[in-house]
Amino acid sequence: MQVLRTPDERFANLAGFNFAPHYVEVSYQTTPLRVHYLDEGPREAAPVLLMHGEPSWCYLYRKMIPILVAAGHRVIAPDLIGFGRSDKLAAREDYTYQFHVDVMTAVVESLDLQNATFFGQDWGGLIGLRIVAENPDRFARIVVGNTGLPTGDHPATEGFLRWQHYSQTVENFHVGGIIKGGCVTELAPEVIEAYNAPFPDDTYKAGARQFPLLVPTRPDDPAAEPNRKAWEALRQWAKPLLTTFSDGDAVTRGGEKVFQKLVPGAAGQPHVIIAGGGHFLQEDKGEELAAIIVDFIARTSNQ
Repeated sequence: MQVLRTPDERFANLAGFNFAPHYVEVSYQTTPLRVHYLDEGPREAAPVLLMHGEPSWCYLYRKMIPILVAAGHRVIAPDLIGFGRSDKLAAREDYTYQFHVDVMTAVVESLDLQNATFFGQDWGGLIGLRIVAENPDRFARIVVGNTGLPTGDHPATEGFLRWQHYSQTVENFHVGGIIKGGCVTELAPEVIEAYNAPFPDDTYKAGARQFPLLVPTRPDDPAAEPNRKAWEALRQWAKPLLTTFSDGDAVTRGGEKVFQKLVPGAAGQPHVIIAGGGHFLQEDKGEELAAIIVDFIARTSNQ
């Protein structure tokens, strides 16, 4: 594997982002990889694990972290390999769904997260839900927003198929512009540039380009069977699960119903549809989403 690392100066003075970087090194098939994560709040508190998706990075959580920390929580927000301040692989074929699950599982184990609350959006859910399902004793509750756990047994949404086609055919894969297009609110130029920061040029975007092809859209996809096994675990998940989808996401619209129907821990929870949010609801409605998670943790702490 050829590994690229975005120069640190690309992350200097980003708008609204005053968090100290933390790193953990994991080994994947003998290749050492540096994973970046944010670690805010009291170390002794039960962690809230926030996982981003495509093509964002933990900058997406800058509005939510202060609210969660103010409520007394420890917040862990990693960057997936290929994104943010984490290492990036130069070859698209080196990225697989299982690769991301394995690396992030190693991060969770290295940090020894216990009694954690998980939140995932987009690929953060596709990867994180696998980790939760395969390591249920580490997690106390689940929150999902604008995400899913596809097995390829059901047709992908038209919104996703349009995105997949666009991602493979557009000449200029403008990350900041893609984030902007997935938001309802207008993003300031400096925010768009912060989303572009991890990618000095196209050689750093192999992961971002490859991600849309890794979503299981056929029953024989390599990730289909592991995801089915994860669903078997989630069908037994009796601990609390909350859905917090937005009302303005064509890619995942209606996906909350699957969790509410199949996961026992979703029964009786105050599921919400967040009004005025696009695909990147953390950007559009981050403060509201953080408050919902704080309330959910408080209400379910004794369950």
